[in-house]
Amino acid sequence: MDIDVRGPRFAAAVTTVVLAVALITGSAWLLAWQSFAFALGAAGGVGRSPYGWVFRTFLRPRIGPPTQFEPPLPPRFAQAVGLVFALVGLIGFTVGPGWLGQAATGAALAAAFLNAVFGYCLGCEMYLLVRRVTVRTD
Repeated sequence: MDIDVRGPRFAAAVTTVVLAVALITGSAWLLAWQSFAFALGAAGGVGRSPYGWVFRTFLRPRIGPPTQFEPPLPPRFAQAVGLVFALVGLIGFTVGPGWLGQAATGAALAAAFLNAVFGYCLGCEMYLLVRRVTVRTD
């Protein structure tokens, strides 16, 4: 079942703020929270993440029905990619080196920002590329 495209963009906007604050403050706790949010989105789909729940419960009823949809697998894959970067960042912030935490968090922040502002999902594009490379078309 396809999902409302506004949900992942909202989640990316919240993620952008969370990752920016985590990067500025070096907060491992905040990055751990974001890792948890990514893990829920990767495991159950973006609608099962905390930000997806907020969108579905509070925003979607107020902004009207969706007019555009997308398949759920690319955003779910993107959540898994975000999880990997957040976990690497968490390792960097907790056990070092600190630059690793900054670099991984910065990369995740850049990807979330692109999705939130421009609607360009790097993880989704990675998913499509992996599918093209791995799916046989004989």
